[in-house]
Amino acid sequence: MDWINGLFTIHSALQAVAVIAIIVALGLALGKLRVGGISLGIAFVFFVGILAGNVGLSIDSNVLNYAETFGLVIFVYTLGLHVGPHFFVSLRQEGFALNMWGLALTLLGTVMALLLCPITHINIGDMVGLLCGATTNTPALGAAQQALQHLGRNSGSAALATAVTYPLGVLGVILAILLLRRFMVKPADLIVRQNHDENHTYIGQFIVVNPAIEGRSIAQIAQSTHTKFIISRVWRDGQVIVPVATTELKEGDNLLVVTNREDVASMEILFGQKVKKDWNKEQIDWNHIDSKVESRVVVLSRTVLNGKLLGQLHLRDAYGVNVSRVFRGDVKLLATDDLRLQYGDRITIVGESKALDNAEHFFGNSVKTLAEPNVGSILLGMLLGLALGTIPISLPGIDSPVRLGIAGGPIVMGILVGALGPKLHFISYTTHSASLMLRRLGLSIYLACLGLDAGKDFLATVIRPEGLMWVGIGFILTIVPVLIIGALALKTKKYDFGTICGILCGSMANPMALSYANDTIEGDTPSISYASVYPLGMFIRVIIAQVLIMFFA
Repeated sequence: MDWINGLFTIHSALQAVAVIAIIVALGLALGKLRVGGISLGIAFVFFVGILAGNVGLSIDSNVLNYAETFGLVIFVYTLGLHVGPHFFVSLRQEGFALNMWGLALTLLGTVMALLLCPITHINIGDMVGLLCGATTNTPALGAAQQALQHLGRNSGSAALATAVTYPLGVLGVILAILLLRRFMVKPADLIVRQNHDENHTYIGQFIVVNPAIEGRSIAQIAQSTHTKFIISRVWRDGQVIVPVATTELKEGDNLLVVTNREDVASMEILFGQKVKKDWNKEQIDWNHIDSKVESRVVVLSRTVLNGKLLGQLHLRDAYGVNVSRVFRGDVKLLATDDLRLQYGDRITIVGESKALDNAEHFFGNSVKTLAEPNVGSILLGMLLGLALGTIPISLPGIDSPVRLGIAGGPIVMGILVGALGPKLHFISYTTHSASLMLRRLGLSIYLACLGLDAGKDFLATVIRPEGLMWVGIGFILTIVPVLIIGALALKTKKYDFGTICGILCGSMANPMALSYANDTIEGDTPSISYASVYPLGMFIRVIIAQVLIMFFA
């Protein structure tokens, strides 16, 4: 049995892999168990890690630090890539409001911590440590330790306070989400409320009866209105026409038009009459509408086209086809000339069969190529994110510069690459399954290492005279602000519950709670709102930690 002892007790690279693997496997298995209809999902890995550390399992400290950092960086960077394409759209529409809710949560917790100092007689350094643990924000702890060292104070006690409150900081947010869902959430709050205009494309049939556009070309009509639309087919005198910019419309023409849903009324005014037929059903067979014109979905797999504007390709002139819609993930985009294409886009083209064959070859349409993971670009993005996280940012009134850190830098870089990569002709495409696996793998490794590190001192710290009080105060600083802000956000009826969960998890810098929310709530709204509030929330907490030390220590 010596080989078993060597596998789990003698420090080596092999032993580190074995310990992390068994913690992750056991945590994921137990996370599927439901008690009262509730399961913790991937977050259970963290608690298995604490148990393993408490019973004496350990790995080399350098290997532990490496694995924990690498897992966290993989998770936050791929999360940024995942939400990046929607991030700036969300930010323009409601990102400011989301960040205001996150800021309210941050300020409420900070005020509570300051009020508890004179009541509990805990010095400000330890209280900041408790606040960092309650909000699971290790970059803020690092900033606080730097500030304490600058003032000549011992920073070890603050780190111990963070270690004690960290586990319940993780559990507290999950518990608060459970309580909100149990007692305040109504079925309507669970329905995903999409706010992205690009996700509301509409296909309608219109008849030209407006004499003002009689004899005018499609290009002239498009220039005379601010409403964006695509005419994919024209039926005239029993014949079907694939229109181009110079096609002149005549009275009585039947048009198949793709536009944004909110612009349907404008289209009816523009053309004159709307046909009462639903063209937005998923089961429509577009190739049997007429015999001459077909519709085909092709995949953009040629890297040279990544980042090109659709209008630059001149598809109508070169191939005689129209592009009606572009599918990017689950989002439907209107195929206007100013749409910037991305590697992996699914493009709906309309035209005659031979013309579609030529256009298909032009776009590439190689699903096999897309299935190959672009590991090089992912690792390069992670490197750039780590470099961004180390840049010192000097703020007035604070002697020590602040940094985004190993969590903030990669997620910001992931968002930038996901959103702006095509403009720079940077291939950021990752298949949905590969993205999900990388996120879960990175988070699992991070949670296992985090729990293993916290578990070795957890019990000894808790049984200290002040240990239980620290745990209780940390739990209060976690759950009370989350419950208050979450309840107020629900009362406004502006956001679905998934979006609110993302706000709470992001402002509390809690990826474990985010994972729980993603496992139990449909849609990507938790991840999108999390990424919207996380960068600013994390940065504000880092600043607050230093300000509290500088002004109240």
